[in-house]
Amino acid sequence: MKPEALAGSVAPPFSAWERSVAARYLRSKRKNGGVALISIISFIGIMLAVAVLIIVMSVMNGFRTELLGKMLGFNGHLFVSGQVLSDPVQTFAATQRIRRADDVIQAVPMVEAQAMAIGPAQITGAIVRGISPADLKATPIIAGNIKRGSLDNFGRGEFGGDTIMMGDRLAEGLGVQPGDVVKLVSPSGPATAFGTATQEKDYVVGGVFSVGMTQFDAAFIYMPMEQAQLFFGRDQSVDVIEVKVQNPDRARDMRPVVSRAAGPGAFVSDWTQKDKAYFDALQVERAAMRLILMMIVAIAALNIISGLVMLVKNKGKDIAILRTMGAGQGAILRIFFMAGASIGVLGTLAGLAAGVLFCTFIEPIQKVLEAVTGTKVFNAEIYFLSHIPARIEWSEVGIVTLFAMIVSFLVTLPPAWRAAHLDPVEALRYE
Repeated sequence: MKPEALAGSVAPPFSAWERSVAARYLRSKRKNGGVALISIISFIGIMLAVAVLIIVMSVMNGFRTELLGKMLGFNGHLFVSGQVLSDPVQTFAATQRIRRADDVIQAVPMVEAQAMAIGPAQITGAIVRGISPADLKATPIIAGNIKRGSLDNFGRGEFGGDTIMMGDRLAEGLGVQPGDVVKLVSPSGPATAFGTATQEKDYVVGGVFSVGMTQFDAAFIYMPMEQAQLFFGRDQSVDVIEVKVQNPDRARDMRPVVSRAAGPGAFVSDWTQKDKAYFDALQVERAAMRLILMMIVAIAALNIISGLVMLVKNKGKDIAILRTMGAGQGAILRIFFMAGASIGVLGTLAGLAAGVLFCTFIEPIQKVLEAVTGTKVFNAEIYFLSHIPARIEWSEVGIVTLFAMIVSFLVTLPPAWRAAHLDPVEALRYE
């Protein structure tokens, strides 16, 4: 026979017969030398590990996105303070210039101070923000989340703008509803001949908002600007100009632009300085959690080694017969490689599907669990959000899937290499 014909009779790598032998070995029962049970356990382990990794990382991404979106929507992206705010004319001019700057979508002069809120149910501390009615209505996170009452009466009232807005959890704690009266006490009232006087006044609750973060809904009150300046003894000055830009991630780059627009005597900071430690901690926690869960995926994939080692040991006679029939070391290597890698690939794909489905329907799952257990599985008082957030980042899902498959491929190589280098004579000697 010519060499060309002999070469043509050799099956190509990963041919149909190699795949059929690998599948037969995976399906064979233990009494026939197979490891079907171990294969099932390995499959379930990889599936659960990949699904848990996708779910945890998606929930952490959701937490960061929700917290970042709500905090920046509520607090602003850049903050202008300094001498420029001491004069109302300069403040107005600086605000108008900032609003005309590129990429700026909102600039809001604001008074912010702490006060004691007294309601029928309890007495608690609150953060009061003084803001104009027009600016409050132009703030989507407040205007779009009014749960009870209305913004229409904000800044109006029988006694000259004594209607306020407050978070729903603060209103619940004080025991008040829209239309009820809340007494506010300020330690920094107007200056007198005997020092700073304590100021207290009754205000009507015009409406209740809920932005979905407990730390805001349980602490903040919005008051008309003129009332806040009078109540906290600010005369006609403000404490800060909050600026929002098109892209919050570019807030640091926008600082020089806003500073030039604000004019001399302005000090500009951004949200990365104000909440830097908080978001840096989130990033570190996210990276550490990803590393830990990837190690769990690797440990789950190690089950494939134990299954393949047993399979190679039990199939020693078959390997020797295949070698004597003309199967090369490469063919044996590929057979056992496919037997182990298929467990990893199928487990990874099943885990991918399970993780994505769980994240997609995480809110209904949360409601079902709460209904079955009768307890809150996600306490908003602790986690600052009213529901479990989940945001699937497909790039990260791709990395998880690729990592799980690579690990599955790598762990199959040692036992497959051992099977390929098994001596047929030694394997058949005691048969």
